[in-house]
Amino acid sequence: MLVIYPFAKKQGGESTLNKQVNQKSFLSTIVLVSTFGGLLFGYDTGVINGALPFMSEPDQLNLNSFAQGLVASSLLFGAAIGALFGGRLSDYSGRRKNILFLAVLFFISTLGCTLAPNMGVMVTFRFLLGLAVGGASVIVPTYLAEMSPVERRGRMVSQNELMIVTGQLLAFIFNAIIGNTMSDSSHAWRYMLVIAALPAVFLFLGMLKVPESPRWLVSKGRKVEALRVLQKIRDKNQANVELNEIENAFAEESSMKKATFKDLSIPWVRRILFIGIGIAIVQQITGINAIMYYGTEILKDAGFATEVALIGNIANGAISVIAVFFGIWLLGRVGRRPMLLIGLSGTTTTLLLIAIFSLTLKGSAALPFVVLALTVVFLAFMQGFIGPVTWLILAEIFPSRLRGLGMGLSVFFLWMTNSIIGLVFPVLLATIGLSTTFFIFVVLGVGGIMFVKKYMPETKGRTLEELEHYFRTYDDDARAEKKVSEGTAL
Repeated sequence: MLVIYPFAKKQGGESTLNKQVNQKSFLSTIVLVSTFGGLLFGYDTGVINGALPFMSEPDQLNLNSFAQGLVASSLLFGAAIGALFGGRLSDYSGRRKNILFLAVLFFISTLGCTLAPNMGVMVTFRFLLGLAVGGASVIVPTYLAEMSPVERRGRMVSQNELMIVTGQLLAFIFNAIIGNTMSDSSHAWRYMLVIAALPAVFLFLGMLKVPESPRWLVSKGRKVEALRVLQKIRDKNQANVELNEIENAFAEESSMKKATFKDLSIPWVRRILFIGIGIAIVQQITGINAIMYYGTEILKDAGFATEVALIGNIANGAISVIAVFFGIWLLGRVGRRPMLLIGLSGTTTTLLLIAIFSLTLKGSAALPFVVLALTVVFLAFMQGFIGPVTWLILAEIFPSRLRGLGMGLSVFFLWMTNSIIGLVFPVLLATIGLSTTFFIFVVLGVGGIMFVKKYMPETKGRTLEELEHYFRTYDDDARAEKKVSEGTAL
């Protein structure tokens, strides 16, 4: 017995260890599979960068500058609608089922875009593709947050942002390879687009193997299934504790009165929504997506040939991935407000330099290299400071009962601003030129800095209750000051 007991204990210990390894491995599989939605988000928004010059040829879709903007922005208008309704649909039918549906929509709309015979068909399928992109932008982070342990939640959810920029980098790499090896083929753009069908297949097949969110299962009264899922990704005690926490949280939220549009009559509610929508718009008026969607056109306008511009765009994608790593590291060390101000100051200054050099070095052989270098610096500031903190602020700033309304409206305005910029940018580039276009973005950037300095509070280290108290008391103090200034105070 003295010999067998330690051996049995050792075997038991190994079994426990193996179980923990399997749980971590399964959780990693869930993260990898679900973030293919983020990869598709990135690829489908980035691939148009290199495909536009080829599909605009007279023997293809024959797109003028307005038509180019329409093709690029149709996806973004769809994404605004998809983001607005994606969360509600996933509440109704489940996160996993909705991601499966999105995978099918990604696949069908990708093939539709690839085979499009004219601009009308292209815009229609780009809009449908946008519905999938917008839905993925809301549902995938929600699914990740609900599957991850508390101590790993921030890192797991932020991996979706990493997959988005990785998808954009892959789009730029494939664009460069196809554009340079098939530059004589009039259908090069179709090969660029069809590649996105592969990760859509992987997303669908992978989601068949992973479970539904335990948080959603509890919301539908399926507690036994929720516990079974938790036991696959947590140890037994932790699974039971977390199930109780989910039940308590759901009971509390069920009894909570959700905010509606009627609540906009309350000053402090209006103020939070104003800040949330403002931050969403500020992120977009930096001009980030003008560079991500039209980087090839910008570099061509500066003086590069199409094939060289496609290669140059790889640098933009690579710096975005590196900067997101840096931004995730920085989030725990620097306040949200300083990160925004540093990032906006950097992007605005860089755009000012692009505008000045594109004016003073026009026609120079050095101009395209200067513009490429400055766009890389721009993306370092954008993805390292502004990108990671924007979504975090939107998640932190809204109290629980206001979060659905606040996040929905903020993300809707973010995508709408994105789509408007995507529509008008090629028209501005064709009519007023690179320099004047970027001067406009400089003015918008200065406005963004002023907005953050005046209205944006620091959210780091504050609970949702503390932030709600801040906004309530701020408005009370403001009203008191107004009464004093008007001489109506008691």
